[in-house]
Amino acid sequence: MAALSQPAPAAPTLDEFEAVLQRYDSATRALEEWCARRGIADPAVIRAETIETPGSEQPEAIARQLQLGAGEVPAMRNVRLSCGQTVLSVAWNWYVPARLTPEMNAALRHTDTPFGKVVSPLRFRRQPLEIIRGQAENCPVETISTHRAMLVLPDGRPLAYLIECYTPANLQVVRQVPGG
Repeated sequence: MAALSQPAPAAPTLDEFEAVLQRYDSATRALEEWCARRGIADPAVIRAETIETPGSEQPEAIARQLQLGAGEVPAMRNVRLSCGQTVLSVAWNWYVPARLTPEMNAALRHTDTPFGKVVSPLRFRRQPLEIIRGQAENCPVETISTHRAMLVLPDGRPLAYLIECYTPANLQVVRQVPGG
């Protein structure tokens, strides 16, 4: 008797991916769920690889968005967020180091831990600003979705301004090995 073959898994849709992103204040947490659900890597751990960005001074509009106080200077982190060997997004994050603990600032400078995970004890909430299907300015050509958002502290002060460029890898069919 011939073995019954399993149908190939269907590719996830952009709407399914966006629905997962919308459920979380942290893109890191959303990507962890997506990575686990899709079987992209086991364990589903998101890592932030810093990208060296020449001439990365922040635009004046970002300083206004962050509502900088006297003596506050923003920092910028440009990263590739990956699950296993799969790059799921490229992100720019302008944030206010003075609103973080010294330990959080050290972790952002010296580890591959994503921003959302590092600052999660601050209980920030996400305020979406814009979602663009496809590539927006400064995103890689193959971007499937671009998100602009603010992370806001419980007292209402802005913590970070984000631009997130999500890659086509999020919508690829992942071949899982039976029993694996």
